[in-house]
Amino acid sequence: MATKKSELSKEKIVSMYMYYVLEHNEKPKSVYKFSKINTITEKEFYNFFGTIESVEKEIFNMFYEKTIALLHKDKDYETYDMRSKILSFNFTFFELLTANRSYVLLTLKESGNQLKNLTKLSSLRTSYLEFVSNTITEDIKTKQEKLQNFQEKAIQESFWFQLLLTMKFWMDDSSPALEKTDIYIEKSINTAFELINIAPLDSLIDFGKFIFKEKIYSK
Repeated sequence: MATKKSELSKEKIVSMYMYYVLEHNEKPKSVYKFSKINTITEKEFYNFFGTIESVEKEIFNMFYEKTIALLHKDKDYETYDMRSKILSFNFTFFELLTANRSYVLLTLKESGNQLKNLTKLSSLRTSYLEFVSNTITEDIKTKQEKLQNFQEKAIQESFWFQLLLTMKFWMDDSSPALEKTDIYIEKSINTAFELINIAPLDSLIDFGKFIFKEKIYSK
């Protein structure tokens, strides 16, 4: 069925794109092919996106935007401390990924080149770094004065790295309801905050035991 021009939107094109990838087990070879199969013109596509790759990036950023929107539906969210906000983000974000698991796995496992796959997350990275920056509380900043000018940028990057590691764990998780990912999220974030507070031993040991058990004994 042809899509009327008045109905076309960025979200509609994203929906078309995800459906195409799942149906064909690969991304479209060209804007022409994608547009033709969806009965839209190339001009209509270019009104919203410049390339096929930009659609891929936008999808992961839309997962971020939806996560933020859901978090702010909770009237108590703004009263949370930094740890609770980041935990809430992670749990909500991975719920959305799980709801779209087939697409995400297909997309991120498309290439064996991990650096190439990371480019698909570039828009997500920009948004997430800003989220962490806005979430860093004054008490955390005060504690950082003891860390030889430990920069805010380092905190942002460390939480981005934690999110990437969680995505990798989630991709490999075969537990019922992906319950082990929830455990991973809590332990890894607790460890990250213990490192910030310069008291990492207990959390590092606890997190280390969990990873050792999952990666060694689960084989």
